[in-house]
Amino acid sequence: MASVSIPVPVEELISNLTIKKAAMRDIQPLLGLINEYATNGVMLPRTEFEMSENIRDFTVVYSDNKLVACGALHFYTPTSGEVRSLAVDPVLKTHGLGRLVVSALEEEAMANELHAIFAFTYVPNFFRKVGFRAVERGVLPLKVWKDCLRCPKFQRCDEIAMLKALRPDPVLSPAEAQTAQQFDPEFALIQLPNLKHSDE
Repeated sequence: MASVSIPVPVEELISNLTIKKAAMRDIQPLLGLINEYATNGVMLPRTEFEMSENIRDFTVVYSDNKLVACGALHFYTPTSGEVRSLAVDPVLKTHGLGRLVVSALEEEAMANELHAIFAFTYVPNFFRKVGFRAVERGVLPLKVWKDCLRCPKFQRCDEIAMLKALRPDPVLSPAEAQTAQQFDPEFALIQLPNLKHSDE
């Protein structure tokens, strides 16, 4: 007789949470969670190679042995970083796990003396609730666009840029950009796409 899997109650899942920096052993569950969202077109798919290369960016949340949420803080300049790959187990949405991950990433950013963190998102209301505000993409470091080049939506990007300052006088550009160009020619070669909104 086949065994029947009994779903664990949500209350039980969120009562015993552990949040920590990711390790190599977390790659497979991370791929499962992130790529589930990628199949719906709301997140870029990740490969095992990419995850191995960027695993130190990630913070994970576990309920016992089950990965239930994740997010990454990717440094772009000495003063700014991107919150990305933010994902929560669909069963546990609206239970505060996304807020928990963003809070941990913000603490990490402040510990590294970043001036601001930013994100590209389809859910701006969530980010507003945790202190972000919508901004023009031009205020963000140009290096961000290097990671956008492989996205199938690059020429028709409909994500919203959100920014949260971590100090009263955040420095993102243009002085920082000018300094970066002196040392990194690639910095100046990334061009912003001609954005087209879905209602055009």
